[in-house]
Amino acid sequence: MTDTATVPSLQAQKGRSLWTDGVRRLRRHRLAMLCFLIIVLYLSLAGFTYLAEIFDWDVNVVKWSEEVGESYQRPTMKHPFGTDIFGQSVLRKTLYGAKTSITVALCASLISLAIGVPLGAVAGYFGGIIDEVVVWVYSTLSSIPYILLILAFAVVLQDKTFLGVKITGISTVYLAIGLTSWVGICRLIRGEVIKRKQGDYVLAARSYGCSAPAIIFRHLLPNVFHIVIINFSLRFVGFIHAEVILSFLGLGEADRPSWGAMINDARIELSRGVWWQMTAATIAIFFLSLALNIFGDALRDSLDPKLRTR
Repeated sequence: MTDTATVPSLQAQKGRSLWTDGVRRLRRHRLAMLCFLIIVLYLSLAGFTYLAEIFDWDVNVVKWSEEVGESYQRPTMKHPFGTDIFGQSVLRKTLYGAKTSITVALCASLISLAIGVPLGAVAGYFGGIIDEVVVWVYSTLSSIPYILLILAFAVVLQDKTFLGVKITGISTVYLAIGLTSWVGICRLIRGEVIKRKQGDYVLAARSYGCSAPAIIFRHLLPNVFHIVIINFSLRFVGFIHAEVILSFLGLGEADRPSWGAMINDARIELSRGVWWQMTAATIAIFFLSLALNIFGDALRDSLDPKLRTR
């Protein structure tokens, strides 16, 4: 007869999934959680501004063009970042610029993932001529300097019409970034699929008669999806910087505030001693970039099995 005292030790312990264990590790990282709150704050501000524009809410953030003081008024308690040449609040323009940058980064990220992930998975799984064509395409794109490639796409797409919709302003920016930034994730997914396509679970799926698309999208991609999440978080800040560069060069949003346009306007203002518009945009970019980089590194350490430490 089995001793009842030994029964608990014989019970099987419930294991943790990759995602559950990753979230548990991430929650222990206090600095990463602080950065996550900062990112949520920026996203909430961008989402609120977007909804306020759609539903025409009477909020100060979307009233960035309203004159609130004299031209080039220095920072005060009422206007912490002063006013610009038109008497508009620099703080309101900075807050609205978060919506522009985050919208561009989010749309560009989704476009790059929609192109790079399927191409990398198909090339890695089938190999042969398909793999050679995909590798040739992304090798050609990666040989061109990234900023020059984005500028070329932005100039070509400017004021073009696609499916009856004219591509202008912010849509030009995120299309130019998204269509040129899928190379990295495509290369990563291709390598992971090549490494995993001879795994036991893939061979078992083939033995049951699963088709190639089913194996790719139901078995292989879910097992490498943590790479997609990590890549998304790390490249998001790069897309924000690309939007700032394009706006600075005059290829971004022309009728609404953006951080790049604010920095471009501040170039001339600095010679007059007007430093607050440059400072406001720089501070906004700095805190978002720092939070995204720290959180992305912590997310990679938590989800990537190769980088986990006890």
